[in-house]
Amino acid sequence: MAQDKKNFLVLALVIGIVVLLGVLAFIFLVNPALNGLVVQGQTQGYNYAILTIAQQVATCKPVPLTIGNQTINLIAVECLQQTAK
Repeated sequence: MAQDKKNFLVLALVIGIVVLLGVLAFIFLVNPALNGLVVQGQTQGYNYAILTIAQQVATCKPVPLTIGNQTINLIAVECLQQTAK
């Protein structure tokens, strides 16, 4: 009977240590890798948005850019200089 309790306590302790090691591995290994992927995706999205806006502005047509309740029409300076000549 005492041996069964001892075996149970040892097994519970081993399982607890394994779970704790798994949590620590996630916190210190997996989570930073996931955060790095998220930041990389955000950077790619930002770069794609800027590139798309620049390509649309280069067509010499006003490009509406809405931020909150305010809309700004963007147009390339070169396009304005061409129409002034």
